Amino acid sequence: MEKKDEADVPSIDWGRADMLIELALNEDLDTVGDVTTNSIIPEDMESRAVLRCKSDGTIVAGLAIAERVFKLVEPRLEFKVFVEDGELCNAGEEIAAVEGPVRGILTGERTALNFLQRLSGIATTTNRYAKALEGSKTQLLDTRKTTPGYRNLEKYAVAVGGGANHRMGLFDRVMIKDNHRELAALGGGENAIAWAVAQARIHYPELEIEVEADTVEEAAQAAEAGVEYILLDNMSNEEMAEAVKVIAGRAKTEASGGITIERLPEIGRIGVDFVSSGALTHSVKSADISLDIEM
Repeated sequence: MEKKDEADVPSIDWGRADMLIELALNEDLDTVGDVTTNSIIPEDMESRAVLRCKSDGTIVAGLAIAERVFKLVEPRLEFKVFVEDGELCNAGEEIAAVEGPVRGILTGERTALNFLQRLSGIATTTNRYAKALEGSKTQLLDTRKTTPGYRNLEKYAVAVGGGANHRMGLFDRVMIKDNHRELAALGGGENAIAWAVAQARIHYPELEIEVEADTVEEAAQAAEAGVEYILLDNMSNEEMAEAVKVIAGRAKTEASGGITIERLPEIGRIGVDFVSSGALTHSVKSADISLDIEM
């Protein structure tokens, strides 16, 4: 895999990430600590542990988070990486090592792996979807269907895996969806889309606007309203192709809803600009990564 350009990958929001890590460690340790490790392992024992891929085709993501976990548990630990986020690893390959007090290694092990496996699973799934679009101009996007509190990290993993990020939240793009349209009809009548777009321009003139269209007719109305993006929601491939023709380049197009990896090559051939899938973050399987102490 060609490594993603760093400019395309969002930076980790360490303020939020540290809150997550501290919450996860507190969940594991409470106010007592690792009772098993503290009972069995001498305080001065030191060793080295290796983090290793256990399945082929894994795209690694989250090494900096894993390092942060170990450092918060035991500042004397040294974390060494052998691959970078976004690189491929196969079964048996070492991706990192942690050296120092064994108590710190064992206490941080599960929390570090939980982050690393989850984010690597997202990057790996994203990479599979992105490969299905190769040869087309269509770019793969994520959605807001993320684990609460993990959005920055999960969107980071999507970008590392070869996808791109849609809006981060409700604050950075106007997104007029079906529920908004139905309520907008109270103010705009038959011209609900145009009315809603006009209201958004008044209140947030600096933001781009996207309209969700369920039909080709709604897509045409959104294009007439002058929006920047039109989301073609749950359309068949035939409807999508007709919508792209009707929009005629007046707005960027995004396919969404009912998106499976099997549909992606054909969607790419239709010529939409983007395709978004919640499955990149809400339905992934965590990567299989182990930590083994070397005596």
